[in-house]
Amino acid sequence: MNLKKFLVLLGVLVVLGAVLAACGGTEPTEAITETATEEAPAVPVPDTPYLAEWQGSGHADVASEPFRHWDGDDPAEVPTFCAKCHSTAGYQDFLGVDGSEAGTVDAAVPAAEAQGVQCAACHNAGTISKTTVVFPSGVEITAGDDVRCMECHQGRESKVSVDAQIEKFGVADKPDDTVAPIKDDQGNDVFFGFRNVHYYAAAATLYGGMTHGGYEYEGMTYDAKNEHVEGYNTCTGCHDPHTLEVKVEQCAFCHEDVASVDDLKNIRMVSSNPDYDGDGDVEEGMYYEIEGLQQALYAEIQKYAADTAGAAIVYESAAYPYWFTDTNANGTVDEGEAVFPNAYSTWTPRLLKAAYNYQVSLKDPGAFAHGNKYIVQLLFDSIADIGGDTSALARTDAGHFAGDTLPFRDWDFDDKGNPNYIVPFGCVKCHTAEGVPTFLKSGGSVVVTGTGTTVTTGLTSAPSSNGFQCSTCHNEEAWPERYTVASVTFPSGKTVSFGGKDADGKFIADDSNLCILCHMGRESTTSVNNALRGKDADAVDPGIRFKNIHYFAAGATIFGGETLGAYQYEGKEYVGQNMHADEAAGKLNKCADCHDVHALEPKVEACETCHDTTDPTAIRETDVDYDGDGDVTEGIKGEIDTLAEALYAQIQTYAAANGGELKYDGHAYPYFFGADGKAYAAWTPRLLRAAFNYQYSQKDPGAYVHNPKYIIQILIDSIEDLGGSVSAYTRP
Repeated sequence: MNLKKFLVLLGVLVVLGAVLAACGGTEPTEAITETATEEAPAVPVPDTPYLAEWQGSGHADVASEPFRHWDGDDPAEVPTFCAKCHSTAGYQDFLGVDGSEAGTVDAAVPAAEAQGVQCAACHNAGTISKTTVVFPSGVEITAGDDVRCMECHQGRESKVSVDAQIEKFGVADKPDDTVAPIKDDQGNDVFFGFRNVHYYAAAATLYGGMTHGGYEYEGMTYDAKNEHVEGYNTCTGCHDPHTLEVKVEQCAFCHEDVASVDDLKNIRMVSSNPDYDGDGDVEEGMYYEIEGLQQALYAEIQKYAADTAGAAIVYESAAYPYWFTDTNANGTVDEGEAVFPNAYSTWTPRLLKAAYNYQVSLKDPGAFAHGNKYIVQLLFDSIADIGGDTSALARTDAGHFAGDTLPFRDWDFDDKGNPNYIVPFGCVKCHTAEGVPTFLKSGGSVVVTGTGTTVTTGLTSAPSSNGFQCSTCHNEEAWPERYTVASVTFPSGKTVSFGGKDADGKFIADDSNLCILCHMGRESTTSVNNALRGKDADAVDPGIRFKNIHYFAAGATIFGGETLGAYQYEGKEYVGQNMHADEAAGKLNKCADCHDVHALEPKVEACETCHDTTDPTAIRETDVDYDGDGDVTEGIKGEIDTLAEALYAQIQTYAAANGGELKYDGHAYPYFFGADGKAYAAWTPRLLRAAFNYQYSQKDPGAYVHNPKYIIQILIDSIEDLGGSVSAYTRP
């Protein structure tokens, strides 16, 4: 042990001696007391820090149910599987500070000794070095001092144990609507009982999909840890560790009209745009959105139980095991129903999963703050799985805040399936909440190397995020101002700004430059040419790999030929920045002009300023028939779609003649595949250039608005370069 740790531990032990004396440690015998009184001056017991605060907390409420539950048992003792969290001695036993093996409780604790969670439970030689906690799912989390809280506030069940219950009773390999047996193969009574997450599983809610506290459905992705804001994303960051009360006065720093704990229910942040519960109210607090989903799920559970499981069901939060047979099928808990002999017994796997998630959402009363998006996702998925209509509900946030989606969850596991949660440096800028601020503060830059690889400097690998935060775009040092970005350098090496240049030729900062720091793509004409330099245009080369523009390269599309985002053929001219509308029409030329900066949705109502529709796909500004199909009334998107289809057909024709069958799948990396289903390998430079442009047209879904003429140009040029006829087309 190094000197610093020794001194810290020594200090803790000294304080602990005083704490134990003040908090009800071993009482001295009469003889010792007399000796101390007669032979030596009395040594005053120092004041115990935070004693008064602790005495008013739930941890000190020794007369409450969590500590008195076992008084009437025979024997009257807290069993080993409860003692860790319901007695100080049990917690110390679990830590191993009593000399026993750490990580398990070896002995039951007499009920009379269950005198709350005392000072010594958290302040001892075991907790000072404890930094990790293992959840019921088996996932281990590192969290510093917070693990003292999380050891008990993690729940007792998880997706893992729910699946184990289903497996145990032999229905795992049967349809989810199979009622579990009540007798085993030998005719003995068995009980496919409800799995109860237990009370105040705040840590499971906070860490979401990282610890699998809720039942997470196969094929679905879930939010990770709720990183609220710096300083308020830990247990003690939001709660006083001794009174346990929420630091409400500090919530008011950012949230208006917050003066009490109850006011917290009204909070919803700008990252919570959707109407999750479908009631039409998008201003109510997240507490009420969750409440609406809970009501919807409970109704579906009752409907499913009666129609499919074969018996009506009711829920009573104050009576174990919570779910009971609704004997008169009236939908409410009546006298005599909420008793253990009437526990619900006709469980199916599907019903168990939904009921478990319903309970998870209720047993953490602070879930709306701890991890509201995770709870929304659990409730939504349960409603969907049990047969409910989710068409009016919402599961996922706007893209920048959608912590459950691939742009933020792609790095959660390594190639072997082990938890990872580290984003590589090349992706950090746009796929973590801290990426853009770090990039700007470090003076980072985008560099295209001689091999055609695009490198973002000034960044290192970083922990994955749960979507963007306010501080991603708003400078905390000058709150609430946004970061000032004078110009943006694209992967081609070209530099532009939505603000243009001043009289001295210097770039002018503009808020929309913040957007295109990420919405620029990752490749360009430059990187494609670098990768193909010196190669025969029509020779298959095993060294060629597909170059992917990446998703939503809207900035490159808007600036067109100025940034060389798509592949621009030598000898061809390309349009530059798309100036969509002049000042009289509202100057809709920048990201924030056309998109809500938080919801990200297009401001389609602004289209009506000049167009007789709010459907952008129906808009066209010319009678030119670009795609040659004779239809000059379809929206410009229709023109682009036809040309994209023609390019894809030409790509397949060329590939078949020069190397083999090729197919495209926009949802699977690396997008182009051969007849064997593996990544396409028979690339020629000519084929790669055309495929790059086809991918470009697909990966900016708003290209028909951002710069339609530029997209039409690259599609027609690609068809022509592959040998296709373009005589029917009109190139802008």
